[in-house]
Amino acid sequence: MTTADPGGRRPVVDLSEEEARRRLPLKWGVPEGVLPAWVAEMDYAVDPVVLDAVRGMLADGITGYPPDGWDAGLATSYAEWSARHFGWAPEPEAVHPVVDVTAGVRLVIDVLSDPGGVVFPTPGYNAQHGLARVTGREEHLLEVPATADRAEIDLDRLDRLLADGARTLLLTQPHNPWGRAFTRAELEGVRDVVVRHGARVVSDEIHAPLVLPGAEHVSYLSIDGTHDHAVAVVAASKAFNTAGLRCAQLVVPDAAARRRLAEQPMSRNDSWSPLGAVAARAAYEHGDGWLASLVERLDQQRALLVDLLAEHLPEVRMRPVEATYLAWLDASAYGHDDAAAVALERGRVKLSPGHAYAPGSTGHVRLNFATSPERLTQIVERLATAWV
Repeated sequence: MTTADPGGRRPVVDLSEEEARRRLPLKWGVPEGVLPAWVAEMDYAVDPVVLDAVRGMLADGITGYPPDGWDAGLATSYAEWSARHFGWAPEPEAVHPVVDVTAGVRLVIDVLSDPGGVVFPTPGYNAQHGLARVTGREEHLLEVPATADRAEIDLDRLDRLLADGARTLLLTQPHNPWGRAFTRAELEGVRDVVVRHGARVVSDEIHAPLVLPGAEHVSYLSIDGTHDHAVAVVAASKAFNTAGLRCAQLVVPDAAARRRLAEQPMSRNDSWSPLGAVAARAAYEHGDGWLASLVERLDQQRALLVDLLAEHLPEVRMRPVEATYLAWLDASAYGHDDAAAVALERGRVKLSPGHAYAPGSTGHVRLNFATSPERLTQIVERLATAWV
């Protein structure tokens, strides 16, 4: 619910292939002739306001370590941004920088979670598989039936896992790769189960700025009765394409939890980048206009993808995308266990394989549609050639 538009509307600019290969070395580090639609980066130029802020720091030669601890300017800018967009905001004292979202999740589990296992809904963000083991805990996969048209958390299964000794739920909200923005009622149901067992929630909300028309983002922390057992991890990096600048934020409403985190040795919390902090402030304070243009573009791309699949791959099932620019596709009707491998070999399209998000799954892929309409059309046409 945006009620202000700092910075004014600015267009989203498509990158040429040459520009994308230079600016997005991971995503576009593919052989010539391959179209990448895998890692969650957008084929769009960075908002000029954010770039200008980073250029200004470099021009001033500010490349040293960031100040330790709380960053009042960053915290206030995030709180005000959250209030404008979501109608809810934490106290600035609750917002603390961390190097990135996955490191922030790991830190919170390490320091605040009880020794029991971590519940991780699947399919789930591939980089967070194994976080339980890294933190010395058992991972409990909370599988969502592949037949569900609208993926939902299985509260009965969550209740059983917590009753059996799991102590933490790792919630991805909005969800990657489902593309779900969970409703307030759904999150209240999660809260009720978690509170009943005295467990903890770590809510990864990096995709919150990318909720598309027809849905809304409800922060887990905006739900009554969550502040004593939950932490959210947020960032501007996914929406503004600045992941390499390395700065996310923990939102920790509980003062005692903040003290525990502050008491940790430096070696437990990777240092964030001052460039990332400045980029995040620029995005939060002046990026609303560019973000509005981005959401409009992604809404158009979402609709285009639906049309392209209906025309070229009518047997593919796609869960409705409510948020993010990532589509979870079930291509199993075409008979390929590893549809991503077939797409690369026969169609020269690089997708993310489904088994990276749900171990053992077959026929599923994650497709990134944050590109130009022309490139998305080529991607789907090539997939049709490869799969059919």
